[in-house]
Amino acid sequence: MTAAADTGVSARDDGLHFADMSDRWWITETAWFAFCNPERKLGGWIYNMFRPNIGTIAGGAWVWDDTASVPWEVPYSANYTALRIPENADLNDISLPTGVRLKTLVPLTKYKLGFEDEDRLSIDLTYNAVMPPRPMRKPDSSFQKLSHFDQFGRVTGSIKLHGEVIDIDCYAIRDRSWGPRPEHRPGQSAYVTGIASPDDAFLAVTKWNDPNYAISYGFMIRDGKIGDIVSGKRSVTRDPATGYVTYITIEGRDEFGRDLHAVGKRLSGIVLNRHSFIDSNGLIEWSINGKTGHGEDQDMWPVYAWSAMRRDARRAGGVS
Repeated sequence: MTAAADTGVSARDDGLHFADMSDRWWITETAWFAFCNPERKLGGWIYNMFRPNIGTIAGGAWVWDDTASVPWEVPYSANYTALRIPENADLNDISLPTGVRLKTLVPLTKYKLGFEDEDRLSIDLTYNAVMPPRPMRKPDSSFQKLSHFDQFGRVTGSIKLHGEVIDIDCYAIRDRSWGPRPEHRPGQSAYVTGIASPDDAFLAVTKWNDPNYAISYGFMIRDGKIGDIVSGKRSVTRDPATGYVTYITIEGRDEFGRDLHAVGKRLSGIVLNRHSFIDSNGLIEWSINGKTGHGEDQDMWPVYAWSAMRRDARRAGGVS
């Protein structure tokens, strides 16, 4: 991980950035970790959203499978909105009122992830990075003016879900962001990830409010070499009954002229309704340049736009 210094991300960015941000009401900082057990079509998140200027922490944990997609029917969903940030909060070693616990074991590399909610869900995982953190390089993505970086890693350990211990050993992604994130100006976009091995992975983020889903920002790791995606497109097929993405294709080209071709199918998913937008998030099984892997497709919409799309689909009798 010696290359991390070249990215502009430092060990300081494992901590909170409250002192670096303005006094605007909607200043936000997030810390997110994904995990999965693809054989069981099970996906999960630990998600934290701090709003330091109003003193609140939101988020929690989600676990879903192919039995349901709405948060009140999936195996587990805890999405708090406005609990109190602990005094003298340190993201390197923190226990939150949401149930989340995070501890930095090796800066920018290794983290202990925990969560507790009585006998409903217990999480005991370790995240080990398999690449340096990769900062966002283009301002016209869905992250707009946020500072942001992404990082793939291997996640190992177990969760205990309603009394059943489920082993986790997967590749998954984490991200960090800090900056303005107002709730009243959502946009349509997609955040798509896939990883077959530390040498073969990609992340693609589509342009803000682009109905053609052109790729604005992303990177590809191919044969162990990482490069920025400079062009590309996301194409999807939707379930006529629900509007959820069922099949997805990512075509792109990176700064070294290498092609990305990834074809995926949805194994399961969860719909997260967060203030004025929804994230229809799918656990995806991928063929990434011919290599099998897994990841996610975050299909993000303003609520009004999703509602209009579904009304149109009902009038037309289906969605393509």
